This record gives sequence, structure tokens and C-alpha cells, in this order.
Amino acid sequence: MKLFALKTKPVAVLCFPGTQCDEDVVKAFKNLNYPVKKIWYADHFSSEGFSSFVLPGGFSYGDYLRAGALAAHSPAMQDICEAAKKGKPVLGICNGFQILCETGLLEGTLQINNTLRFVDQWVKLQLCHPCPSWGGEQIQKDICLPIAHKEGRFYADKECIKKLEDQGQIWWKYTENPNGSLENIAGIMNEEKNVAGLMPHPERAVEEWMGGIAGRAFFSG
Repeated sequence: MKLFALKTKPVAVLCFPGTQCDEDVVKAFKNLNYPVKKIWYADHFSSEGFSSFVLPGGFSYGDYLRAGALAAHSPAMQDICEAAKKGKPVLGICNGFQILCETGLLEGTLQINNTLRFVDQWVKLQLCHPCPSWGGEQIQKDICLPIAHKEGRFYADKECIKKLEDQGQIWWKYTENPNGSLENIAGIMNEEKNVAGLMPHPERAVEEWMGGIAGRAFFSG
């Protein structure tokens, strides 16, 4: 069932060379009757024309140098940073999470999995603190979502981890850690709670035939 769109401004979905989950994100929003527009990484834009911004998964620039490192310096990301400073909601999924960490919009880094292998499976997640910009209280506390990454191990120094815990910035934790992430962290937020990132893919869990609909609430909030 489609929901009535309360937002008149479209959601911006960024596309980089190597992005591959943009269409999944677009369909997730369209199925809930939200307007969506793709933004090419090399283009500048005005944040005033959009309600929120999503950086989808994939392998931007082929993950050369380091996952998300090259994409973080693109023209579109300059405007994303400005939008984030204005309080606009920004979500990074998988590679998008990596890009947000590379820009400094989110703390920590995503490093190679402790198995040194690409992982592709469904994982159980526990909600630590709701993100008001992405799902809020609509999201269940215990959900299952798919992951697909090689550089998904969240890492930060002890001071940063303590800050994330004290400030309520840890969004999701793995129930069973698939990649060696410190403190089982699967997703975090910035201090203002308008910028969030997670390694699991909610856009791949929005229809029953996909294996579950737990991801739908991320896009309907």
C-alpha cells in the first residue's frame, strides 16, 4: 500500500561512478509515494530544492585508494556537507556510510573485514538509539537486514567510541558480529542526529519477496 507523500520536495539520491544501489533506493521511496531525483556526483546543486539526501551503496570509483575516499572529494559532496550543516537529513548506506566517514560528517572509519573476505548475508540488528531523521520510533528494535561488503568493519579510537556511546550516537549494533566491527557497531549518527550511516541495506528489505520488510521504515519516516 502506498502512503500519501507529506513532503513536496524530492529526496536526492547521489550517484557516483560505481554506484549500483541507486535504483533500489529510488524504488523504495517511490513505492511509498515520495518524489525522488538522482544527482550526479560531478554536479553542484542547491540543497533548498530537496527534503533529504541519500548516498546509496556500491563501489564508488571502484573502491580505489580506499572505499569512499575519492567520492568524498566530489563536487556533489561539497553541497552535501553544506546541506548537513543546515540540518538537512543525510543517510549513507554501505558505500554511502564509508563516504560520510571519509568526509568527516560521521566519525570513525570502515576498514576491511576481519575475515579479509567479502560478506553477503542477512544479519540481526539491535536498535540502540532511534534516528529522528530516518525512521525515528517507527523502526522496530530488533530487525534483520542484508549486508554485502568487504570494508565494513567499523573502527575508531577509544575516546571516539566512548563519545559515540555517551552522546547516544550509536544507531545500530550487530547481534552477531559479521565483520569485526568494534563494539558490534553497524550504524552511527552525528551529534545533531540528522546525518546517519549504516552498513546493512534497508532498501533490499522493503518487500516480502525480498525476504522481509524491515527496511521500509527507514524510507517512510
